[in-house]
Amino acid sequence: MSSAVQTGASPGTKAAGFSRRPVLALLVIAAAELMVVLDATIVNIALPSIQNGLDMSDSGLAWVVNAYAVTFGGLMLLGGRAGDLFGRRRVFRIGIVTFVLASVLGGLAPNAALLISARVLQGLGAAVAAPTALALIATNFPEGKPRNRAMGTYAAMAGVGSVLGLILGGLLTEYLDWRWVLLVNIPIGIGVLAGTTVLEEADRDNGRLDALGAAVGTAGLLCLIYGVTRGGQTHWTGLVTSVYIAVATVLLVVFMERQARIAHPMLPLHILKDRDRAGTYATLFLTGFGMFSTFYFLTFYMQHVLDYGAVRTGLAYLPFSVGIGMTAPIASKLVVRLPPRLVAAPGLAVAAAGMLWLSRLTPHSSYTSTLLPAMFVTAAGLGCSFVPLTLGAVSGVDESDSGSASGLLNTAQQIGGALGIAGLAMLAATVADTRLPRAGLVYLDAVDRGDTALVARAQDAMTYGYTRALAGGAGVFLTGALIMAFVVTSGKREKPSNPMG
Repeated sequence: MSSAVQTGASPGTKAAGFSRRPVLALLVIAAAELMVVLDATIVNIALPSIQNGLDMSDSGLAWVVNAYAVTFGGLMLLGGRAGDLFGRRRVFRIGIVTFVLASVLGGLAPNAALLISARVLQGLGAAVAAPTALALIATNFPEGKPRNRAMGTYAAMAGVGSVLGLILGGLLTEYLDWRWVLLVNIPIGIGVLAGTTVLEEADRDNGRLDALGAAVGTAGLLCLIYGVTRGGQTHWTGLVTSVYIAVATVLLVVFMERQARIAHPMLPLHILKDRDRAGTYATLFLTGFGMFSTFYFLTFYMQHVLDYGAVRTGLAYLPFSVGIGMTAPIASKLVVRLPPRLVAAPGLAVAAAGMLWLSRLTPHSSYTSTLLPAMFVTAAGLGCSFVPLTLGAVSGVDESDSGSASGLLNTAQQIGGALGIAGLAMLAATVADTRLPRAGLVYLDAVDRGDTALVARAQDAMTYGYTRALAGGAGVFLTGALIMAFVVTSGKREKPSNPMG
């Protein structure tokens, strides 16, 4: 595999195809990625207000988050392939328009059904916009430093956006209204659409969209993510969960078999035949697994154990944003001089160390001396890994396949995130039950009754569960570090090609 510095441009790419206004082009792509990723977390802190405002049940409330995640994760391969076939800039615009219209619909929703429907539509727009945004980097920036810088910014937005969603969600909910966590996308989306004029369009693939394969693969991913999400809520004991996962397995096997034999596959399997790239995708899956579950447990810890409100919880994540923002630009410079595995592996090892630090939290831990530095260390490690992983996932991919490769990158992270939350949530609940059965429900009931002694017992049990899950997340990051160190074998760095292609 060529070095991650050489990122996905075909030999025939002409200099005229690159954006003549690269700074504006980068701002447009970065803003789109920020908006899409931000919406995966921005509603989390607003959930109590949404529940009160629309009189939603607990099960219905969960789907305000899950409806977006399931659609986003399930449709990204289709979105990436559509960009290859019909023009990335055109498909990117369609995705942004869909996302903005869905945000308007959700922000004005008078009931739960319309809000959840809007979140599904948002997921569709995100699934189209995210992979085409990444593929547009290869179209608009020449190889070498310009493309590395653009990839570094994109990767940083992927990490910072998740944290910024938590911060912004708290501020908007506290000082305006929960509806603004959706309506805030309107000015961002309009700005992105206006800026797409600076983006250059790529040559279209001469193939065709495999409609049957798209339907089978998308249905398989949707069933998998739904089954995993439901499994985390029911401790994997429900018949419905088993049925969905079984159906997903069958559909995905059929999908892969079809992709191997048709002339114009939605997922060209030769992308995965390269050992280094396959190892990178596996690591991206593990990174999503650990990162999204970290947000999940720390949010519950801060609100249920430390008694933080929405704004304070959001602001408490600032060290995460700072850590990623500081190290991602450094990583984008290091990958020019070092093989990507030598940047990503130490980064993930540092993230694992930060997670082990977080696993030592107690109900009485200090934010300043424990939570803040541990979050910063975890984020700094992740910031070092995002750039080389993003570059490695699309390195050496033909121009005609870069949309599919970008879609697979995002899909790996989303499915990893869904599995991480579901699996580690079950671990946390099981461990907490050893100290106090059904600790979460006992806590809510004790708070309502003002039983401070029982509240303290429940907080102790919940903290024990959260910290065991965070220790599990440390193991996941360490596994990713080992894959990058020993499975991804590329050790040579090629000199950056002529910036003019």
